[in-house]
Amino acid sequence: MRRRLLRSALAEVGLALAGRAGARLADIPGARVSRNTVLRLVDALPEPQPRSPRVVGVDEYAMRKGRVYGTVLVDVETRRPVDLLPDRDAGTLAAWLTQHPGIEVVCRDCAPFFAEGASIGAPSAVQVADRFHLWRNLGEAAERCVSRHRPCLRATTAESTTEKELASESPDRDSPWPTGHRFADRTRAKHATVHALLAAGHSRRSIQRQLGMTYRTVQRLADAARPEDLFQGQWQNRRTKLDDFKPYLHERWAEGCTNAWTLWEEIKTHGYTGGYGAVRAYLQPFRTSPTAPTARPPSPRTVTGWMLTHPDTLPEGERLKLKSVLASCPELDALTGHVRAFGRMLTQLQGDQLPQWIKAVRADDLPRLHTFVNGLERDLAAVTAGLTLPWSSGVVEGHVNRIKMIKRQMYGRASFGLLRKRVLLA
Repeated sequence: MRRRLLRSALAEVGLALAGRAGARLADIPGARVSRNTVLRLVDALPEPQPRSPRVVGVDEYAMRKGRVYGTVLVDVETRRPVDLLPDRDAGTLAAWLTQHPGIEVVCRDCAPFFAEGASIGAPSAVQVADRFHLWRNLGEAAERCVSRHRPCLRATTAESTTEKELASESPDRDSPWPTGHRFADRTRAKHATVHALLAAGHSRRSIQRQLGMTYRTVQRLADAARPEDLFQGQWQNRRTKLDDFKPYLHERWAEGCTNAWTLWEEIKTHGYTGGYGAVRAYLQPFRTSPTAPTARPPSPRTVTGWMLTHPDTLPEGERLKLKSVLASCPELDALTGHVRAFGRMLTQLQGDQLPQWIKAVRADDLPRLHTFVNGLERDLAAVTAGLTLPWSSGVVEGHVNRIKMIKRQMYGRASFGLLRKRVLLA
């Protein structure tokens, strides 16, 4: 009796933890066994006798990813696995369904071999396409559509960059001295530095020591609300010999000529009588002034994520960016409408509206979305059922993840028979 109880306990440990971990756990109470013994006890358990479910979920799992796949079947109502099949062929699934009459609903993804197997093995059962896979496939099709309109995303970014540049240039138009004047730029820089240190909590004496200024200079800069308040005295509105030639210098700089000596030689031929130093000093801010980095356009995946997110949960900043993108591209605007309409059908189980949605998509120039619609029409009955009935394959996906964990526990010892027992009996 004691030996039978010990064997039963070790088999339960093997079902939960497999061989190596199960042997370590059994060693704690003193039942020292090898990992192979634990696996043999599990393998000796009687074959599970799965019952026939009414609603069954079907999905694939990998024995060797990319090479060998099997099929897991789950009772959707009880959320328990009912069987594992050694492959994912349509014939194997059809044979299993034939041996288990009474199945009324088959939940599956859009894989053709599962559709064919369900049609052969349970022709009277309702096939339900999983909503998660439908939504994921729609997202992939939408991303391909957005990728075709990548120039629209770059154009939107260029427009926003231009607006920012104009906004940044506008204060200089009302300023006594524009950007580029030596005294004005120096005064603005000192004013900004002093006020930044004041905002950080430094005293005026501390700022004097840090910047090497006199206390009176720091006081004047700190008391001025704007740097323009400091533009006073003998330098105010004083003309220089270079003023008449500044437009020419700006034009040549924009053309790409940035050599101060060359530009000085050129304006001398136009009548400039000043020295080279004044030209070099005037052009110096052009070299050192920071330029705003060009904003990167949003990636197609990012824009697709905005489209797939419910408008009520989309952050305000991303909502405005999406609105800017859609305003410049009618095709993406139509795509967003179709994606959100499909989302309402999916969440509110309005499968009866699917034909009208397909017709509306066909009317727009969205070839990648047309490909998605072609796939829906090939499996229209199952898709309509998936958008109408409450059944889904979500519980099956959870068991697929559990099978992955069990495989990792067994370190390559997961033969099909042993794996099947651990999945069904644990």
